Amino acid sequence: MKTLLRRLSPLIILIVFFGLAFLLVSTKESPEQKEETANLTIVDVMTVQQQTVSLNLPSYGVVNPKYKTQLVTEVQGRLQSLSPNFVAGGLVKKGEQLAVIEPSDYEADLMQAEAGLAQATAMLNEEIARGEVAKIEFKDFDSGMAPELGLRIPQLKKEQANVKSAQASLARAKRNLERTIIRAPFDGIIKERKVDLGQYVTLGTNLGELYDINTAEIRLPITNSDLAHLESADTPDTEVTLSASLAGKQVTWEGNIVRSENVIDEQNRMIYLVAEVIDPYLQMTATANQLPLKYGSFVSAVIKGRTVSGIAQLPRHVVRNGQVAVVKDDNSIEMRDVNIVRTDIDNVFIKDSFTTGERVSITNVANLTNGQKVKVLGESEQDELTPADDVSSDVITSAGDQ
Repeated sequence: MKTLLRRLSPLIILIVFFGLAFLLVSTKESPEQKEETANLTIVDVMTVQQQTVSLNLPSYGVVNPKYKTQLVTEVQGRLQSLSPNFVAGGLVKKGEQLAVIEPSDYEADLMQAEAGLAQATAMLNEEIARGEVAKIEFKDFDSGMAPELGLRIPQLKKEQANVKSAQASLARAKRNLERTIIRAPFDGIIKERKVDLGQYVTLGTNLGELYDINTAEIRLPITNSDLAHLESADTPDTEVTLSASLAGKQVTWEGNIVRSENVIDEQNRMIYLVAEVIDPYLQMTATANQLPLKYGSFVSAVIKGRTVSGIAQLPRHVVRNGQVAVVKDDNSIEMRDVNIVRTDIDNVFIKDSFTTGERVSITNVANLTNGQKVKVLGESEQDELTPADDVSSDVITSAGDQ
């Protein structure tokens, strides 16, 4: 009996296994059937607001003085003294004495010129007296008119010419003496000094360079097409805001565009506008927490452009191939052609292409197409619009305004 059970045990195990398997298969439940749902692209949106804006133009430039001059000697001699302000960076006023050339030789020339004028004047007076005597002598002359030589008229003209020559020599001597004192021709800042005390200078020696501090100029390059955004392309007269980082903080200054150079640069194909800033070193209008606009500074500029209405300002990446993805009320996409009037580094300005309140996709999805359904980021499922005949358009709410 034991031998029989041992031989039949594998068969019994198989029978029990198949019975259990059949029981499990016959009692299993069918899987729940769910409707397939389409995977919608998720986009972020912003609401368009039409506004009136100034189409400002960005630019850049280096600050330079409107006037700068080389201080050059008009006489020669040894430098007798130098002003303490006649150093690089020194601020000087118009007419201020900067240097003095040894004047003794020119003082002697002046005295000699004065003596020469006095001598010529005395000779002229003497000749006038002789002429009067000659007139008396020829008073009873019966042979016609008295000769000019007899009346000493040529001699008188000679002495008059000698007096004029002496006067000219005196004026020249005075000017040369005045030129021994080097004065500032305008309010300015000393760029550099090239001479030292005791140095002998000749005619035309460059003593240094002086920059005007009353007005600063900045040449601002813009493209030829950007001229269309100014009120007047030929005679631009508009405001400009300059900014630079000084002393660890961002500082701004206000100026005006005063002219255009009206020539396109051959190297970079740009046209230059010239901006002016009055009193850049704050000598007349010093204000608290305001820093001077120093020459040589590199500044960024924002030139005020013409004012345009009906403008929508969007991030630049939103526009692809001249089109913007508009998210309609039913969350479908409309690829709309837009009228771009200007772009800058970050933004694009679009005119008369949207109505206020419309939504545009700001998500960088390159494969959006007309009519494509999308899901708006931040919009709940209850707010989504499902296509049904009994759904009123009044139920639609805008979501995802950023």
